[in-house]
Amino acid sequence: MVRYGRELLLNTAYYIGPNGTKGKYLGNKMNCSNCHLKAGTVPYGLNFFSTHARYPQYRGRENKVMTLPERVNNCVERPHNGIPMPLDSKEMVAIVSYMRWLSANVAIGEHVPGDGAAELQYPARAADPKKGAEIYTKHCASCHGANGEGQFNGDSSTYIYPPLWGNFAFECGSSMHRVLKMARFVKANMPHLKASWDKPFLTDVEAIDVSAFVVDDRIHPRPKKEKAESYPNIRNKPIDYDMGPYADPFTEDEHKFGPYQPIIDYHKAHNLPVVF
Repeated sequence: MVRYGRELLLNTAYYIGPNGTKGKYLGNKMNCSNCHLKAGTVPYGLNFFSTHARYPQYRGRENKVMTLPERVNNCVERPHNGIPMPLDSKEMVAIVSYMRWLSANVAIGEHVPGDGAAELQYPARAADPKKGAEIYTKHCASCHGANGEGQFNGDSSTYIYPPLWGNFAFECGSSMHRVLKMARFVKANMPHLKASWDKPFLTDVEAIDVSAFVVDDRIHPRPKKEKAESYPNIRNKPIDYDMGPYADPFTEDEHKFGPYQPIIDYHKAHNLPVVF
């Protein structure tokens, strides 16, 4: 089951994609490993080093404690724009078994080095999608496409490099749709084959600007089915979440693009959580 779970993460579209051989749960042809790099084994690459050890876990979006299978279905529904898998299905059990195997020596509730996100220094200004467009053209378009369409494999059954916007990309409700969430991933991992967590290629500001360009809905439409009841406790919304209302006086545009430090400072001064 551990081996099958790893196989599912690497070849998700083949097994449970729109034309899946074991089920048709995904709404697009991306694989889990398009974001959780190398089946969730890359430091600062959205890995699963300690995931199983930290679930069940409170999730602010739903304002409740969730199990790991429920969290897996969050990804099936949002980034993959799909429908939830049965919690007791062989595929779900395999994915969770693989995550448990990766977390085998991690104490319950604990973290290990590299299981989080890369740290960023925030610019005093807002993120700049126009500057980000220049960075994207120079460093990203060769893999992800000039129009963010991604790059298919030989038989178009899945992606070598995933789409970043458009009808088959991750939807607006995805964590990766947030500027800072994406920027932390980009800093540690992109461009592919040029960057690593210990030797970043882009500066912090460049990572933030190019992420702002990718997730700018004014120029890059994507699937959107986010529910209004997300984050019913508005105190727990991430700093860069772009849908109000908020527990602070900042606008949706400010939350999405920044500048972020004034929002962070306000939250600290008013005893509000600082969530990323």
